[in-house]
Amino acid sequence: MTVVGLDDTDSRERGMCTTYVAAEIAERLRRASDGDDPVSRLLLVRLNPAVEYKTRGNAALAIHTDCEPDRAFDIARDRLESLAETADERTNPGLVVAPGEPDDVPAAVSTFTGRAVRDHLEITDATALLERHGYRSWHAGDGRGRIGALAAIGSWKGLEGWTYERISYRESDRWGTPREVDPESVFAAADRGYPAVWDTVDRGEDETVCVPHTPGPILHGVRGDDPETVRAVAEGIEGEPVASSQLFVTNQGTDAHLRDGTLESVADGRAYRLDGRVASSPETRRGGHVFFDLEGVRSGDDGRPPSLECAAFEPTKRFRDRIRSLRVGDRITACGEASRGTLKLEKIAIRDLVTTERVTPICPDCERTMESAGRDQGYRCRDCKTNADGKAQRDLERDLEVGWYEVPPCARRHISKPLVRGGFDGPTHPER
Repeated sequence: MTVVGLDDTDSRERGMCTTYVAAEIAERLRRASDGDDPVSRLLLVRLNPAVEYKTRGNAALAIHTDCEPDRAFDIARDRLESLAETADERTNPGLVVAPGEPDDVPAAVSTFTGRAVRDHLEITDATALLERHGYRSWHAGDGRGRIGALAAIGSWKGLEGWTYERISYRESDRWGTPREVDPESVFAAADRGYPAVWDTVDRGEDETVCVPHTPGPILHGVRGDDPETVRAVAEGIEGEPVASSQLFVTNQGTDAHLRDGTLESVADGRAYRLDGRVASSPETRRGGHVFFDLEGVRSGDDGRPPSLECAAFEPTKRFRDRIRSLRVGDRITACGEASRGTLKLEKIAIRDLVTTERVTPICPDCERTMESAGRDQGYRCRDCKTNADGKAQRDLERDLEVGWYEVPPCARRHISKPLVRGGFDGPTHPER
């Protein structure tokens, strides 16, 4: 068995897609074989979505094949040199080929994969491992793509909780032109496949999420938990001709990027699950972004609890209404990426809601609002002269319930886990 890893072949402006390059390599490997299909699977591995040098989805690819390593290397290098958008100075493709079974990669390589998903790595981190294990590699530009390529090599052993995506590709003469896809067929197919297939559409925004808007070879990509249902949904989408399609095993929809943390430990460029209490009323600022402060439940050395600004940005659409409904004192778990000292929210769990508030008491005789009788002297009704020792408690009507809330499909990161997939520690309120 041979594992082929590749990364960083696409460009924000010029298009291309590393999944397409991987599919092309897999097809060449099949053509070079005289026997059974030499390709057992293709992996689409989403790495840390917060790294600044990523292109779009920060995906690395792996191909598991029976082709012998040197032959696989030559075929893969030829395809990368032909297809990678190296005219863009920010595209720095990398290729790594490792002999042996995917389950047998060294522990250091599978650990490297976990770090690539949750942390930041340097090119030297990859090259040191390449030299230690004698893996053949190739690169263009500064070779940053070798980081993702090596992470893809270790992913089968280093990651858990795989899902699927079936990607359909356009005829090459249509690349860069508007995609012709029938929206009604997308919504109908999505309804038939839900909940095993998710994030195909966003019903609240009336958007076909599976159809990209960027230049490149992809016509649509359908994600889900079951490969056969994913295939059926993809085949139910009507539109322009499909040139080819490929099923990928992927870590999308798994929350593999999240780490459990505390407010004191948060560092930019990582993603966290954080427990705390809402410490300020949500505020809508210019652009429609909503901010509030999250406060730790324990005090620091100075006696004050640590705090962190949290934000639901405008692209999260109706999720912002959930955030606006929070009140000071609500206990939550917040999930998202830390950037410039702010947690960019992907989902939250309501653990405990404030259900009462303290208000100025009402006179029991005349039902008028009492007035302060002076500092620490309670309240007094000016007309009836009745007294109250302090403020009264009033029940609150809340628009939120205990449980998990998430951004809608149109705002979901590839690696973020949709609530409909289950496995959460509380009730869920999925977005469709």
